[in-house]
Amino acid sequence: MTGTRHTGLVLQDRDRRLLEELVILRVIDREQAKLVAGFGSTTRANTRLLALTRAGILRRFFTGTIVGGRKGVYLLSAKGAAVAGVSLDPRFSRLDSTVVGERFLEHRMRVNVVYLTVKFHPIPQARFGRWISFRVPLSKSVALIPDGYFEVTTAAETFSLFLEVDLGTEPQKRWQRKLEAYLQLAISGDFQQLFGQTKFRVLVLANSSRRLNRIRATIARRTDKIFRFGTFDIVHPQTFWGPVWLGPQGETRVSLL
Repeated sequence: MTGTRHTGLVLQDRDRRLLEELVILRVIDREQAKLVAGFGSTTRANTRLLALTRAGILRRFFTGTIVGGRKGVYLLSAKGAAVAGVSLDPRFSRLDSTVVGERFLEHRMRVNVVYLTVKFHPIPQARFGRWISFRVPLSKSVALIPDGYFEVTTAAETFSLFLEVDLGTEPQKRWQRKLEAYLQLAISGDFQQLFGQTKFRVLVLANSSRRLNRIRATIARRTDKIFRFGTFDIVHPQTFWGPVWLGPQGETRVSLL
């Protein structure tokens, strides 16, 4: 295993798993690090995260919590990105100093919870396939940058799902543009060309029922298909795959698979 210069730190397989996951997660807190790297205790996680920070592999800063405290969050440093073999997202340089960074952090952590739920917990009668993150539009003709895309495979078929996380800050006009872009993706043949699948769904998670219903109303004017809606509280291993999702119209809740 490779060490890091001037620190004497030897990177373990667990560290490399953490760095690989950070390429997708982009930012992580201690509890998420415990899950993806397999730390057996909070003490071990704290010790190792501190060592990786002091070695310059990770960057750490503190952010406020809902209950009024602070917690540390971690992201790849330039050195860590080099070790992981990826380029560093330029937005990371703003995370600890601006309001925009705080908003980005909240959004990113919400996306991460979905990723961790679908990848690291059992799926009833199905298995996780792959997750794709995006930093540029899907194609020249489809100006979409989804929050994520993942596939889940059952014995009968593969389900393709895009993710959109809404914190209540986007104007409805932007949702209208997203809607048209997803409809274009569905009928143009671009989706099959890009992802090798024939159909998809779009999961929309909102920060409140009121916000969710506004988005649903916008979508329902154009389609009653493709989209599934929920609030953040359903993103839990015991509920995510159950009948908790709404379509654009009606109040009947359905499962994803």
